[in-house]
Amino acid sequence: MAYVVTENCINCKYGDCVEVCPVDCFHEGPNFLVIDPEECIDCSLCVAECPAEAIFAEDDVPAEQFDFIALNAELCQSWPVISDKKTALADADAWLGQKGKRDLLQR
Repeated sequence: MAYVVTENCINCKYGDCVEVCPVDCFHEGPNFLVIDPEECIDCSLCVAECPAEAIFAEDDVPAEQFDFIALNAELCQSWPVISDKKTALADADAWLGQKGKRDLLQR
């Protein structure tokens, strides 16, 4: 079972999760991070570090965000691996907790 980044990461991209990942399974897009389910070792270290509370175990992804499981698997194939924490997006705090950000995801 892998961990999955969900909607609340969109337009935030804090990156605290990246810093603790022992296997570099995070991939970075323009305004979102994803986890490669093939590389994730299910250590759960990233969950507690995510200020946006956007990371869930695959079995615990909220029903309305279930499509993020496939989205993480898809996008990690084309986005580069990120192994170091970068600065969050400039207006990340303003977007934190906002609902309905799915259409803002930049590929």
